[in-house]
Amino acid sequence: MNNYSDIINLPHHTSTRHKRMSREARAAQFAPFAALNGYGEAIIETARLTNSKIELSEEMKQIINEKLNIINTYIKEKPQVTLTYFIKDLKKKGGSYTTIIANIKHIDLVYNSIILTNKKKINIQDIINIEI
Repeated sequence: MNNYSDIINLPHHTSTRHKRMSREARAAQFAPFAALNGYGEAIIETARLTNSKIELSEEMKQIINEKLNIINTYIKEKPQVTLTYFIKDLKKKGGSYTTIIANIKHIDLVYNSIILTNKKKINIQDIINIEI
């Protein structure tokens, strides 16, 4: 301990040129050397929940078809409807349901889809509810 007796009680040096780094900023310097780079994102992705697509009964399919026929009658007026439909997840099995309020421009029976006035296409088989 005698070797350091001349400096042991000196105050800690503080730079006059550079602002003191936060702990987070100091830790970030070593982030590129992390042994498990991307592991945190993989855990979050695995933990993210998705829903299975609901298979509609024949009765529900018939109700949706009847509503589509009513909408098709007034298609020139571009009727506003509320649609609840399934969106397939791009990264894992399943997906999620979303509800939107939109105006329908066209019902395309060849491609079995609804085309909205904002040019978005929704597959009719993904729809679980239509409110006129």
